[in-house]
Amino acid sequence: MSTPPTAPNRKGLVLAGGSGTRLFPLTLPFSKQLMPVYDKPMIYYPLSVLMLAGIREILIITTPHDRPLFERLLGDGSAYGIALSYAVQDEPRGLADAYRIGADFVGEEPSCLILGDNLFYGAYLTDMLVAVSARTEGATIFGYHVVDPRAYGVVEVEHTGPNSAKAISLEEKPEHPRSSLAIPGLYFYDRHAVAYAAALRPSPRGEIEITDLNRRYLAEGTLHVEVLSRGTAWLDTGTHENLIDAADYIRAVQNRQGLKVACLEEIGLFKGWIDRATIAENAKAYGKSSYGDYLRMVAADGTR
Repeated sequence: MSTPPTAPNRKGLVLAGGSGTRLFPLTLPFSKQLMPVYDKPMIYYPLSVLMLAGIREILIITTPHDRPLFERLLGDGSAYGIALSYAVQDEPRGLADAYRIGADFVGEEPSCLILGDNLFYGAYLTDMLVAVSARTEGATIFGYHVVDPRAYGVVEVEHTGPNSAKAISLEEKPEHPRSSLAIPGLYFYDRHAVAYAAALRPSPRGEIEITDLNRRYLAEGTLHVEVLSRGTAWLDTGTHENLIDAADYIRAVQNRQGLKVACLEEIGLFKGWIDRATIAENAKAYGKSSYGDYLRMVAADGTR
């Protein structure tokens, strides 16, 4: 196996705000990113993606009401070998608003923004994330084939390799899409993201649009597209049906393999950020749950 590329000091942003109105009444008392997806809170899944990409400094952006709940759940991240910070978005103002809220946190470092309700899973996902994170210039978005892309941002591409492509156009929820490639909620940016986001004007719906930020990179010829392979799953959890589908998917994968998806402690061990003694200590907090049992197994042999 070839040596993986060296990743820059990339910062991570998880946008876990919003009111989750499509999931009412489930999300009336708390953030949808705290809802369960089978056996773990939803927020574990986007955090796992950032960790797999080699990102250790992460800012979670949420609502004033939910911030204490996230802090109680995740703490400072040291249990997983990462450093977590928290910031507040008092009202939804668009995805690119994350770069205004997180401007001081990101500074002039490269970064990765992931939406708190997006799940990714696949055999080659880690290798792809590490390779993309090592890219220091421009921005990288992803394309995923869907049956009906009208509910998503859509990228039209010219293929330059098996999974790589050059972006030709970007559309936001088009009535007549030019492509079947939806853009998942995962974005890698170089050191210019904060400055570019600060220059954006609100769209007609009053939001700082992530599509406009991506168009800035497209206009400069530095927008890269990675097309997710057929073996990669991308799930969002915006509706009750989506939430059930995601839980069923995770349950099926885990029960078939006996391995957990998005176990943050296990990823921390795999990355060399924590040791098995730390995992054994963490397991005590989970009592006799299946998650606690899994951590004790990982701590005992480290083979999973």
